[in-house]
Amino acid sequence: MLAGDYALEEIGFDIKGMIESAGGIFVQDKVVEVKAKSRELILQSGAKVGYDVVSFNIGSIVSSEINLSGKEDVFTVKPIYNLYRARQRIMNWPEGSPLRIAVIGGGPAAVEVVGCAWTLTNSRGLNASLEIVAGERLLKRFPERVRSIVFKSFRERGIKVIEGVRAKKVEDDKIVLENGDTIKADIIFLSTGVKPPELFIKSGLPVGPDGGLLVNEYLQSVAHPELFGGGDCIYFKPRPLEKVGVYDVRENPVLFHNLLAALEGRPLMKFNPGSSYLLVFNLGGRKGVFWKNSLIFNGKIAFFIKDYIDRRFIRRFKI
Repeated sequence: MLAGDYALEEIGFDIKGMIESAGGIFVQDKVVEVKAKSRELILQSGAKVGYDVVSFNIGSIVSSEINLSGKEDVFTVKPIYNLYRARQRIMNWPEGSPLRIAVIGGGPAAVEVVGCAWTLTNSRGLNASLEIVAGERLLKRFPERVRSIVFKSFRERGIKVIEGVRAKKVEDDKIVLENGDTIKADIIFLSTGVKPPELFIKSGLPVGPDGGLLVNEYLQSVAHPELFGGGDCIYFKPRPLEKVGVYDVRENPVLFHNLLAALEGRPLMKFNPGSSYLLVFNLGGRKGVFWKNSLIFNGKIAFFIKDYIDRRFIRRFKI
């Protein structure tokens, strides 16, 4: 999206059309409270929706304690539409005018954003400088081989990496670090990890340490058997799971089965997360890093693998 590899319409889904084509009813609203005892969902509009079973698939939001002080050109990496907005902002940046871009965060999403921002500014010939404030350590849970590939790519592109210190707040055109240092920036991306929305906490439901709906091996609330969930918004009690899309995909058939089984009084299916997963992230410039177990490589082949997987997934759900 940010680099221009995908158009907005390519990665969007016609949710309304998907639901209605399957005989469902689409309601464009937001759940603000779950009343588990009366089995009601309270919507932002004030409407109430009763239920027999519910599946919560509400994703996650960017987790940050950084004070943004109302700066306009700060873009969180979620929702993805923010990256489209950021792209338009960069595309409209005056030619010849210096552009300072900073990314706050040290995980794969932050790496992808700064790499794709470099691709966009480079393709436009902008006079841009890019920095990433990685906190304690860039890609700290990744093998050293992955880190070295990323650092080499950043060095070659002139992207500055700041480790060992966290961002504290954003003031006007600068980021203030915990050690008092400041970084000037015109456009800032916030990629400091994700957490579930506060819906479950506010509704008084059992949650995990991250605030996600606490579910058992059936992806079912530990306290309310009619509540189910999947993806980033749940906390899987048998084993904490990383917030990565592969688990969403693996949970999908189990969740579908268990919703129907709960309605029909049939046995539920256990969810097995699996032991490992493939991770490929986009470094920009149509290059990527591939990692699964001990197999690590980078370059255009890695990007093409990611591109193929992503496009195949999108095609499955296009109507």
